[in-house]
Amino acid sequence: MNPPIHVGLIRCDTHGMWYGAQMQDHDAQLLERPVTFAEDKQDKYSWMTRGVHYFFYTHYSAPRRMTAPRVDGMKIVKLWDEDRSVAELAARVFLGQPQVCDAPEEVSDDVDLVFLADCNGDGSDHLQLAAPGLQKGVATFVDKPLAHCLGDAQKLLDLSQHHNAPLMSLSMLQTNPATARIASRLEEVGAVQFGTITCASIVPAALVHAICLAQHVFGTGIQRVSCLHTPRHDVVHLDYGRRPDRPEHGVAIHVGVANFRFTEMFVNAYGAEGALQAKALDDFNASEGSAVVLEHIKQMVHTRQPHPLSGEMITAIAVMDAVRQAAAAGQPTTVEEPQR
Repeated sequence: MNPPIHVGLIRCDTHGMWYGAQMQDHDAQLLERPVTFAEDKQDKYSWMTRGVHYFFYTHYSAPRRMTAPRVDGMKIVKLWDEDRSVAELAARVFLGQPQVCDAPEEVSDDVDLVFLADCNGDGSDHLQLAAPGLQKGVATFVDKPLAHCLGDAQKLLDLSQHHNAPLMSLSMLQTNPATARIASRLEEVGAVQFGTITCASIVPAALVHAICLAQHVFGTGIQRVSCLHTPRHDVVHLDYGRRPDRPEHGVAIHVGVANFRFTEMFVNAYGAEGALQAKALDDFNASEGSAVVLEHIKQMVHTRQPHPLSGEMITAIAVMDAVRQAAAAGQPTTVEEPQR
């Protein structure tokens, strides 16, 4: 058997603890009821108010039985958060095994993998946080979005290539089995002419999931983006041009259309033979997608090659750049082609 992959975790937010609890032995009771901080810190991250435990331990008669899939072969040995008290609590959840680092640069020392977590951020600090590990040649996973803009994404790719450090970024939506099931059913409507996706928010942390979902179900190659803002919700239209193998009328991402209890997303596809509606994700099955992400990460560490799906994240960042430009200009914007 291979020795466990030693992981350095940057940012102990809800995604850090979500992925961490799938790869690391942990105290389920402490994950459920973290010690009480001062009032201003109590809900700094949603995992501190049961936001991970709630979806990982769902067996009503066996509350200590983990129902989310566990991925073996990885061990968190170092971690850092901008709030040291949160990092210390996270280390306690992980049975006191990881070392709490004073600076993010220390996380990439003597590890096999740097895992940069980001649940609600826009990726604006990802270049700064990921660069030290990449410069040391350490395999690196950057949570969605890979970067705030395509320029930063290209700089990360340049660092990866220059220092021979594998780099990968994925959304749970790309790897969730529910996404694959939707894509496999598209033939039910004949040639897809139009698609829609619901999304909880226009912020990058949420929108990148919807864009990755659109690309994975309906295909890459988005050429132009338009935005419509109404008092109640926003619409982002993804135009594939005249490609015969893509939806003729594009895909519309509807933002803020319902007050879902969780981060639920729905996909609709329309064609001459009918319509298809499917739920793509909710937080109860998201752990299935994150487990696949972790398996891809393990493969990257061993082979030194990122999974091809990571290329879809690069194009998603280009689409997000176009969304910002289209919203600001009030007119359609062409998607810039990423450099490879």
